[in-house]
Amino acid sequence: MGAPPSIVGESAIVIDAVTGRILTGKSEDKPRAVASTQKLMTALLVVEAGPLSDPLTIQQSDTTVEPTKLYLRPGDRFTRGDLLKAILVRSANDASVALARDVAGSVEGFAVRMNQRARSLGMHNSNFRNPHGLTVEGQFSTARDMARLARAAYRHSAIRGPMTIREYNFVHNDGTIRKLVSTNKLLKRLSWVTGMKTGTTRASGKCLIASGSLLGRTVIVVVLGSTPQAVWNDSEKLLRWALETPRPAQTAVTAN
Repeated sequence: MGAPPSIVGESAIVIDAVTGRILTGKSEDKPRAVASTQKLMTALLVVEAGPLSDPLTIQQSDTTVEPTKLYLRPGDRFTRGDLLKAILVRSANDASVALARDVAGSVEGFAVRMNQRARSLGMHNSNFRNPHGLTVEGQFSTARDMARLARAAYRHSAIRGPMTIREYNFVHNDGTIRKLVSTNKLLKRLSWVTGMKTGTTRASGKCLIASGSLLGRTVIVVVLGSTPQAVWNDSEKLLRWALETPRPAQTAVTAN
């Protein structure tokens, strides 16, 4: 395997999803905002909390979060699985708040669980304050920590499945249908990409956690602090470098 490609993103890491071996990194331990990529933690906690068939009722407090959102209405009822799918495909912030409240009683309580789970995964350079990733003081992570999270999330079929969906119709309680198109453009670029999560705020820049499987290997790529155009090229170059070129045997250095 040759030298890894140069990228625009300020922080990055590539790991083997099965073994956790780190293949390359760039400022992977620098704390920074990671935006909606932290919804992978929200998804992980939701999946671990109980049946995705469990119903929940939307409350007014769930709807006041900023876009991107589904414009859920107070009193509407959905399953946890319905809303989990929406946050993984379209990054819906109101769905994230509703799930957090349903699982932990409040956004604040959910943040406590996020940080407890992060520590259990060895994410010692992260602090989460909300389930959606909108900018707030004191919220941060690193490329290495997000790779640890992504690897844990990838183990769950209930998360892997929705992440591969390019688009689908979300049906509101009144029958209104809204087409949700995946925020992950790599799903259309590369046939072997298996999903993960996008993120963008002014504080974070463009972020993408991407996974791919090819020739019996699966890798996870984390790119943070990139630009709207470069994030896709950064991630594609790193995925191709990791999966399309022969990989020599190495002493394992794991991400967790």
